[in-house]
Amino acid sequence: MDVLHRRRRRHPGLSAQDNASPEFDIFACPICYEPLIRKGPSGLNLSAIYRSGFKCERCNKPFSSRNTFLDLTVTSGTREYTEFKPSRTELFRSPLVSFLYERGWRQNFARSGFPGPDEEFKMAQEYFKPVAGGLLLDVSCGSGLFSRKFASSGTFSGVIALDFSENMLRQCYEFIAKDDALLNSGCLKAPFESGSIDAVHAGAALHCWPSPSNAVAEINRVLRSGGVFVATTFLSTRLNTPPPLGPLGQSIGASNTYAYFKKEEIEDLCRSCGLINYSCNVDRAFIMFSAQKR
Repeated sequence: MDVLHRRRRRHPGLSAQDNASPEFDIFACPICYEPLIRKGPSGLNLSAIYRSGFKCERCNKPFSSRNTFLDLTVTSGTREYTEFKPSRTELFRSPLVSFLYERGWRQNFARSGFPGPDEEFKMAQEYFKPVAGGLLLDVSCGSGLFSRKFASSGTFSGVIALDFSENMLRQCYEFIAKDDALLNSGCLKAPFESGSIDAVHAGAALHCWPSPSNAVAEINRVLRSGGVFVATTFLSTRLNTPPPLGPLGQSIGASNTYAYFKKEEIEDLCRSCGLINYSCNVDRAFIMFSAQKR
């Protein structure tokens, strides 16, 4: 029995007979955070997702799949409005960068101390042992490099691949076995009910987020009590941190594209967002860290 079916909840305004069709999922409205009503087959697999309709009753806003992913962003359904994020976020929306990510781009991380996807996966699995059998959310999944590993491991009851980049999700769709749900969403407003996720993974992503503090706070919100957050990123070093540029340099955009942190800053960030039991593994500019929800 899949996770979404086990977590089915009856709509309070419907009779028992009416509830045979609509159901509540772990998916929530990105505007008001109320659980979405789902009509269609339950399950996390792509076939079930694409055959389902989602709607927020409070906002009267429908959500539907777009080609290869389900769009649960605030701007879903807009026709004229276009929103741009900081360059470090927009970069990965590029079709070229999305295509190259697993075809040379990611391999360069080894120069900074990243041990490689296979070893990083093994390390993450050790951190995730307390929540084995639960539902995992792969935030900023990119092309699905780790989503596929988590899904094929059989460790989790379900894996959801989440990314802001539509082109990354298209690459993910091409790579991934059809066992997971692909969602297009910014990590600042994860479209899930509070306390609905057991494990959250974010591989090489923290330095790209527009606001890491807001993102980690959202991760804490969606994690259940005892849930585990595991992430990797680049640490701040002399090689990747520019000298202070002052107000003028900042105003003309002459600053580093990414936001790099010291390991002490990352620990402080997790603690300030309410996470506990922080631990980390560091090799040169590489860090994998883990923290847990109370």
